[in-house]
Amino acid sequence: MIKHALSTRLWHWVNAAAIIVLFMTGLNISNAHRYLYWGDYGFDPKDAWLSVIRFPGWATIPQHYNLAMARDWHITAAWPFGVGLLYIWIAMLANGHFRRDLMTTPCDWTPGAVVASLKAHSGAGAGAAHGYNPVQRILYGMVFGVLLPLMLFTGLAISPGFQAAAPWLLEVLGGRQSARSLHFIAAWGIFGFFVIHIVLALIDWRLILEMITGGRRPEPEASAPPAAEPLPPEEGIPAHG
Repeated sequence: MIKHALSTRLWHWVNAAAIIVLFMTGLNISNAHRYLYWGDYGFDPKDAWLSVIRFPGWATIPQHYNLAMARDWHITAAWPFGVGLLYIWIAMLANGHFRRDLMTTPCDWTPGAVVASLKAHSGAGAGAAHGYNPVQRILYGMVFGVLLPLMLFTGLAISPGFQAAAPWLLEVLGGRQSARSLHFIAAWGIFGFFVIHIVLALIDWRLILEMITGGRRPEPEASAPPAAEPLPPEEGIPAHG
Protein backbone atom coordinates (compact mmCIF):
# COMPACT_ATOMS: atom_id res chain seq x y z
CA MET A 1 0.00 0.00 0.00
CA ILE A 2 1.36 3.43 -1.00
CA LYS A 3 2.38 5.52 2.00
CA HIS A 4 2.02 8.95 0.33
CA ALA A 5 -0.59 9.38 -2.41
CA LEU A 6 0.42 11.18 -5.62
CA SER A 7 -1.90 14.07 -4.78
CA THR A 8 -0.22 14.46 -1.37
CA ARG A 9 3.25 14.43 -2.92
CA LEU A 10 2.29 17.04 -5.52
CA TRP A 11 0.79 19.26 -2.82
CA HIS A 12 3.91 18.83 -0.66
CA TRP A 13 6.32 20.10 -3.32
CA VAL A 14 4.06 22.84 -4.72
CA ASN A 15 3.34 24.06 -1.19
CA ALA A 16 7.06 24.01 -0.32
CA ALA A 17 7.85 26.17 -3.36
CA ALA A 18 4.98 28.56 -2.57
CA ILE A 19 6.08 28.97 1.06
CA ILE A 20 9.68 29.67 0.04
CA VAL A 21 8.53 32.41 -2.35
CA LEU A 22 6.08 33.80 0.22
CA PHE A 23 8.72 33.89 2.93
CA MET A 24 11.47 35.51 0.85
CA THR A 25 9.14 38.10 -0.69
CA GLY A 26 7.74 38.72 2.79
CA LEU A 27 11.23 39.62 4.00
CA ASN A 28 11.49 42.16 1.20
CA ILE A 29 8.10 43.61 2.14
CA SER A 30 9.18 43.72 5.79
CA ASN A 31 12.11 45.94 4.82
CA ALA A 32 9.62 48.65 3.79
CA HIS A 33 8.63 49.19 7.44
CA ARG A 34 10.55 47.17 10.01
CA TYR A 35 8.29 47.77 13.02
CA LEU A 36 5.36 45.74 14.33
CA TYR A 37 2.41 47.02 16.37
CA TRP A 38 -0.82 45.81 17.99
CA GLY A 39 -4.27 47.22 17.28
CA ASP A 40 -5.55 49.10 14.25
CA TYR A 41 -2.84 51.69 13.71
CA GLY A 42 0.91 51.94 13.92
CA PHE A 43 3.55 54.11 12.30
CA ASP A 44 5.71 55.50 15.10
CA PRO A 45 8.70 53.23 15.93
CA LYS A 46 8.46 54.13 19.62
CA ASP A 47 5.03 52.47 19.75
CA ALA A 48 6.24 49.22 18.19
CA TRP A 49 6.47 45.99 20.17
CA LEU A 50 9.21 44.69 17.87
CA SER A 51 11.86 46.23 15.65
CA VAL A 52 12.73 43.81 12.85
CA ILE A 53 16.22 43.66 11.33
CA ARG A 54 16.77 44.72 7.73
CA PHE A 55 17.08 41.52 5.76
CA PRO A 56 19.97 41.20 3.26
CA GLY A 57 19.35 40.88 -0.45
CA TRP A 58 20.42 37.23 -0.65
CA ALA A 59 17.49 36.32 1.65
CA THR A 60 14.81 38.21 -0.29
CA ILE A 61 12.92 38.03 -3.57
CA PRO A 62 13.89 40.03 -5.54
CA GLN A 63 17.45 40.28 -4.26
CA HIS A 64 17.22 44.06 -4.08
CA TYR A 65 14.63 46.24 -2.39
CA ASN A 66 11.61 46.48 -4.68
CA LEU A 67 8.30 46.65 -2.80
CA ALA A 68 6.05 46.53 -5.87
CA MET A 69 7.76 43.46 -7.37
CA ALA A 70 7.89 41.70 -4.00
CA ARG A 71 4.14 42.23 -3.53
CA ASP A 72 3.39 40.90 -7.01
CA TRP A 73 5.39 37.73 -6.35
CA HIS A 74 3.84 37.44 -2.88
CA ILE A 75 0.27 37.56 -4.21
CA THR A 76 1.11 35.15 -7.03
CA ALA A 77 2.52 32.57 -4.60
CA ALA A 78 -0.41 33.07 -2.23
CA TRP A 79 -2.84 31.51 -4.72
CA PRO A 80 -1.31 28.00 -4.89
CA PHE A 81 -0.67 28.22 -1.13
CA GLY A 82 -4.29 29.08 -0.26
CA VAL A 83 -5.96 26.74 -2.77
CA GLY A 84 -3.53 23.97 -1.81
CA LEU A 85 -4.29 24.37 1.89
CA LEU A 86 -8.02 24.05 1.24
CA TYR A 87 -7.41 21.00 -0.96
CA ILE A 88 -5.12 19.17 1.49
CA TRP A 89 -7.56 19.64 4.37
CA ILE A 90 -10.42 18.21 2.29
CA ALA A 91 -8.20 15.33 1.20
CA MET A 92 -6.93 14.57 4.73
CA LEU A 93 -10.45 14.48 6.13
CA ALA A 94 -11.80 12.44 3.21
CA ASN A 95 -9.09 9.77 3.10
CA GLY A 96 -8.69 9.47 6.88
CA HIS A 97 -5.09 10.71 6.93
CA PHE A 98 -5.87 13.33 9.58
CA ARG A 99 -7.71 10.91 11.85
CA ARG A 100 -5.23 8.08 11.31
CA ASP A 101 -1.89 9.91 11.41
CA LEU A 102 -2.27 13.44 12.79
CA MET A 103 -5.02 13.45 15.40
CA THR A 104 -3.55 13.44 18.90
CA THR A 105 -4.82 12.00 22.16
CA PRO A 106 -4.12 13.22 25.72
CA CYS A 107 -1.46 10.51 26.03
CA ASP A 108 0.53 12.08 23.17
CA TRP A 109 1.04 15.28 25.18
CA THR A 110 2.64 13.61 28.20
CA PRO A 111 6.37 14.16 28.90
CA GLY A 112 6.96 10.42 28.64
CA ALA A 113 5.52 10.26 25.12
CA VAL A 114 7.60 13.25 24.02
CA VAL A 115 10.82 11.78 25.44
CA ALA A 116 10.10 8.40 23.81
CA SER A 117 9.50 10.10 20.46
CA LEU A 118 12.79 11.99 20.64
CA LYS A 119 14.64 8.81 21.53
CA ALA A 120 13.02 7.04 18.57
CA HIS A 121 14.39 9.72 16.24
CA SER A 122 17.92 9.33 17.58
CA GLY A 123 18.30 6.31 15.29
CA ALA A 124 17.88 6.78 11.53
CA GLY A 125 14.26 6.15 10.81
CA ALA A 126 13.66 4.29 14.06
CA GLY A 127 9.98 3.88 14.70
CA ALA A 128 9.06 5.78 11.53
CA ALA A 129 7.78 2.70 9.78
CA HIS A 130 4.85 2.37 12.16
CA GLY A 131 3.39 5.85 11.62
CA TYR A 132 3.89 9.27 13.16
CA ASN A 133 5.08 9.43 16.74
CA PRO A 134 3.48 11.83 19.28
CA VAL A 135 5.95 14.68 18.64
CA GLN A 136 5.38 14.44 14.90
CA ARG A 137 1.60 14.42 15.35
CA ILE A 138 1.78 17.47 17.62
CA LEU A 139 4.07 19.39 15.26
CA TYR A 140 2.12 18.54 12.11
CA GLY A 141 -1.15 19.27 13.88
CA MET A 142 0.10 22.72 14.95
CA VAL A 143 1.30 23.47 11.43
CA PHE A 144 -1.83 22.28 9.60
CA GLY A 145 -4.31 23.40 12.24
CA VAL A 146 -2.80 26.68 13.45
CA LEU A 147 0.18 28.16 11.59
CA LEU A 148 -0.82 27.60 7.94
CA PRO A 149 -4.45 28.77 8.41
CA LEU A 150 -3.27 31.71 10.55
CA MET A 151 -0.83 32.82 7.86
CA LEU A 152 -3.56 32.55 5.22
CA PHE A 153 -6.25 34.45 7.13
CA THR A 154 -3.94 37.17 8.43
CA GLY A 155 -2.58 37.61 4.90
CA LEU A 156 -6.10 38.04 3.57
CA ALA A 157 -6.92 40.46 6.39
CA ILE A 158 -4.05 42.84 5.57
CA SER A 159 -4.68 42.65 1.82
CA PRO A 160 -6.35 45.93 0.74
CA GLY A 161 -8.40 44.13 -1.90
CA PHE A 162 -9.88 41.71 0.62
CA GLN A 163 -10.55 44.17 3.43
CA ALA A 164 -13.59 45.63 1.68
CA ALA A 165 -15.07 42.16 1.09
CA ALA A 166 -14.62 40.89 4.65
CA PRO A 167 -14.03 43.74 7.13
CA TRP A 168 -15.11 41.41 9.96
CA LEU A 169 -11.87 39.44 9.58
CA LEU A 170 -9.81 42.41 10.79
CA GLU A 171 -12.12 42.80 13.76
CA VAL A 172 -11.69 39.13 14.70
CA LEU A 173 -7.91 39.48 14.50
CA GLY A 174 -7.83 42.67 16.56
CA GLY A 175 -7.07 45.25 13.89
CA ARG A 176 -4.81 45.65 10.88
CA GLN A 177 -1.56 45.98 12.82
CA SER A 178 -2.43 42.99 15.01
CA ALA A 179 -3.10 40.96 11.88
CA ARG A 180 0.25 42.09 10.47
CA SER A 181 2.04 41.06 13.67
CA LEU A 182 0.29 37.67 13.73
CA HIS A 183 1.20 37.17 10.06
CA PHE A 184 4.84 37.79 10.93
CA ILE A 185 4.71 35.36 13.91
CA ALA A 186 3.02 32.64 11.83
CA ALA A 187 5.57 33.03 9.03
CA TRP A 188 8.51 32.58 11.39
CA GLY A 189 6.76 29.69 13.14
CA ILE A 190 6.47 27.94 9.77
CA PHE A 191 10.12 28.77 9.06
CA GLY A 192 11.10 27.10 12.34
CA PHE A 193 9.09 24.00 11.45
CA PHE A 194 10.62 24.04 7.95
CA VAL A 195 14.12 23.92 9.44
CA ILE A 196 13.22 21.07 11.82
CA HIS A 197 11.49 19.21 8.98
CA ILE A 198 14.57 19.47 6.73
CA VAL A 199 16.97 18.39 9.49
CA LEU A 200 14.88 15.32 10.38
CA ALA A 201 14.51 14.43 6.71
CA LEU A 202 18.27 14.64 6.19
CA ILE A 203 18.84 12.35 9.17
CA ASP A 204 16.95 9.68 7.26
CA TRP A 205 17.16 10.42 3.51
CA ARG A 206 14.57 7.69 2.86
CA LEU A 207 11.88 10.11 4.06
CA ILE A 208 12.73 12.44 1.15
CA LEU A 209 12.72 9.53 -1.29
CA GLU A 210 9.31 8.42 -0.03
CA MET A 211 7.89 11.89 -0.69
CA ILE A 212 9.06 11.50 -4.30
CA THR A 213 8.19 7.87 -5.00
CA GLY A 214 5.31 7.46 -2.53
CA GLY A 215 6.97 4.75 -0.46
CA ARG A 216 5.02 1.84 0.95
CA ARG A 217 3.31 1.27 4.27
CA PRO A 218 4.68 -1.74 6.14
CA GLU A 219 2.49 -4.79 5.93
CA PRO A 220 0.99 -5.84 9.28
CA GLU A 221 2.94 -8.66 10.81
CA ALA A 222 1.17 -11.96 10.32
CA SER A 223 0.59 -13.87 13.54
CA ALA A 224 2.36 -17.22 13.72
CA PRO A 225 0.02 -20.18 13.09
CA PRO A 226 -0.73 -22.24 16.19
CA ALA A 227 1.44 -25.31 16.65
CA ALA A 228 -0.21 -28.45 15.34
CA GLU A 229 -1.21 -30.91 18.00
CA PRO A 230 0.42 -34.36 17.65
CA LEU A 231 -1.83 -36.93 16.08
CA PRO A 232 -2.91 -39.73 18.36
CA PRO A 233 -1.21 -43.03 17.56
CA GLU A 234 -3.15 -45.28 15.30
CA GLU A 235 -4.67 -48.28 16.90
CA GLY A 236 -2.25 -51.16 17.03
CA ILE A 237 0.83 -49.04 16.29
CA PRO A 238 3.03 -48.10 19.25
CA ALA A 239 3.62 -44.39 19.79
CA HIS A 240 7.43 -44.79 20.12
CA GLY A 241 9.38 -46.90 17.72
